Amino acid sequence: MGFINKLVLFLFPVLKKLSRTIMNSRKRIQFIVNPISGTHGKEFILHLINKYINRDLYDYTICKTEYAGHASELAQKAVSEKIDIVVAIGGDGTINEIGRSLIQTDTAMGIIPCGSGNGLARHLHIPMLPYRAIETINQGFIKDIDYGIIDQHPFFCTCGVGFDAFVSLKFADSGKRGLLTYLENALHESLTYQPETYEIENSSGTVRYKAFLIACANASQYGNNAYIAPQASLTDGMMDITILEPFTMIDVPALSFQLFNKTIDQNSHIKTLKEKKITIHRRHEGVFHFDGDPMMGGKDLTVEVIHKGLKVIAPEKGRSYPEPFSVLQHFTDFIGTRPLTSTIAEKHRKLLKLNQNLLRRLAKR
Repeated sequence: MGFINKLVLFLFPVLKKLSRTIMNSRKRIQFIVNPISGTHGKEFILHLINKYINRDLYDYTICKTEYAGHASELAQKAVSEKIDIVVAIGGDGTINEIGRSLIQTDTAMGIIPCGSGNGLARHLHIPMLPYRAIETINQGFIKDIDYGIIDQHPFFCTCGVGFDAFVSLKFADSGKRGLLTYLENALHESLTYQPETYEIENSSGTVRYKAFLIACANASQYGNNAYIAPQASLTDGMMDITILEPFTMIDVPALSFQLFNKTIDQNSHIKTLKEKKITIHRRHEGVFHFDGDPMMGGKDLTVEVIHKGLKVIAPEKGRSYPEPFSVLQHFTDFIGTRPLTSTIAEKHRKLLKLNQNLLRRLAKR
């Protein structure tokens, strides 16, 4: 008995120290949820976190945002406390708020996508199903990605001027969120929007374009698998710039479909550039967007990419998950069942017919 007591007395501090080492080896992770982003409630996601998060790997906390900018404040606080991972639960706006607080730090960003577009998550092949996204966080694979800056505002997917910025402004003022609301705004405004003249200045000189929009892409898509820059990479230290020149109504069906099947860069109305830094000059002050958020800016806008300035958790290379729904089917349903009322209804009906005929032919292939 004396031997056993001595053995216990010897092992107790060793086991205590080992226990502390195991506990200290767990990473600290903070989930930040925007309760009102996207189109669905978040309580179920919080339940899934409690159910599926790997407690052997992580000590975790959950924080809810209470006002605009709160997610950024919470992420900054997490960095100061040396928390290992901050997970954004929300859409691209929430991801932008959190991401801009984590750039150039050792704190990595995770994503549980539940916004209206989820552009960055889709590019990174993060699953759209929440429990699958939590599995990705449990795998813990961290990669370094680029981010962009427009007029001193960081962005991670796209930024731009012209029609997409104008629609972002309209979308921000809409009472409803989601793909259908965005498409309704886009289709309605596209019938009357007038292209502008821009100058793009880079290290080689200045080129003038009359353009419907200019999109500067760090990631390949706006969201909802709408690929405005199909060749864009998050790790090449360059922006893919897409310039959509003026077009007619008869061009809309092809442009619409090519946007969703990764071939818009093959359209004759598209010009593409690959640059690290540009300045966009326009005749008047106006709106621009970064990750879908509209902002008023001056006549001259500088856009640049910062190479590998943000750590993110994403599936390992080559691993991806199927989409839980078909975006193209959403698009087909929308243009077939959601007519708009306006003084240009006749033109719009012709546009709908062209789209419907194109999509019928594609569906038969």
